[in-house]
Amino acid sequence: MHIPDGYLSPSTCVTLYGFAACGWYSALKRVRRRLSTRMIPLISVFAAFSFVVMMFNVPLPGGTTGHALGVTLAAIVLGPSGSILAVSVALAIQALFFGDGGITTLGANCFNMAIVGSIVAYGVYRLIAGRSGVGARRRAWAAAIAGYVSINAAALVAAFEFGIQPTLFHHASGTPLYAPYPLHVAIPAMMIGHLTFAGLAEAVISAGMVSYLQSSDIGLLRGIRAFPSVSTVSDAVEIPSPARLWWIVGFLMLCTPLGILAGGAAWGEWSSSDLANPTARAHIEAAAGNQAAPSPVPVGLQKLSAIWTAPFPGYAPRFVKSGTFGYVLSAMFGVGLIVLATLITTRITKRAQQRESRP
Repeated sequence: MHIPDGYLSPSTCVTLYGFAACGWYSALKRVRRRLSTRMIPLISVFAAFSFVVMMFNVPLPGGTTGHALGVTLAAIVLGPSGSILAVSVALAIQALFFGDGGITTLGANCFNMAIVGSIVAYGVYRLIAGRSGVGARRRAWAAAIAGYVSINAAALVAAFEFGIQPTLFHHASGTPLYAPYPLHVAIPAMMIGHLTFAGLAEAVISAGMVSYLQSSDIGLLRGIRAFPSVSTVSDAVEIPSPARLWWIVGFLMLCTPLGILAGGAAWGEWSSSDLANPTARAHIEAAAGNQAAPSPVPVGLQKLSAIWTAPFPGYAPRFVKSGTFGYVLSAMFGVGLIVLATLITTRITKRAQQRESRP
């Protein structure tokens, strides 16, 4: 679901960056009221959780792969605003350092997965959970359904973005400039896999984590509304600790090699070299319902795909010979970057609060 550079036109990218910026601004404005130095680690741990969860690929029909997002649990605990920020951080690190998603399409990916995913997950969860107790079994079922619906909503929006490209942006001859497949191909190809395996993966993870927190740290499930605002926070106020969740993230990091057992690229994440390779083209065409891939490679796609080269593309550092160890190392590096960003943000926020509190 990570749209690479070259699959969306520049105008589409700018538009979706604008939508994402509105979402980021609104989320920051809402979260800022509760952004005490003790709440930043909560956003951090869910960014790390989402980052690691997205490294676990699952096989999908057509020989492609997909993954869960981890967005539902973040939305349940942090609310949609906190979830938008957490998942956006994870997506930015994936794009910048690992080439998982593009730089030009980062706004689109954040809009699809972080913003649409968070809002849909939170809305469906609250609708189904209703006024049930925090420890009720209904909450786990609500999380499962919210996870399933949210990832499919994000996939549908991404499929639409893919599918409108050849209609809106093409040569006079009709040859696409960017994403090659129209809506009648892109939507079924994306949705079949997400309505089945990827959606179920998100549902299982969401329900499982909610059940785990119900038994181990139920305070997190009360939601961000239970947390104090910056103006009222004090040392006497207890904010749930994310310590147990960090243990979960650590365990998942060690298990990340399981994520590379599923072979094949995700639908719509093929490189320009894949589109030019006859063997790879055959797999692409099979995944697209035996629809022929464009030849030659779309000019715009080829040009924009070279705009950024990630330091560790494909979570495979060049200096590490073992793919398994390289994948684990990439997970550790990504989570380490999130922790570093947390420490810096905490220090900046603490200093800002100290300045504001001075007479």
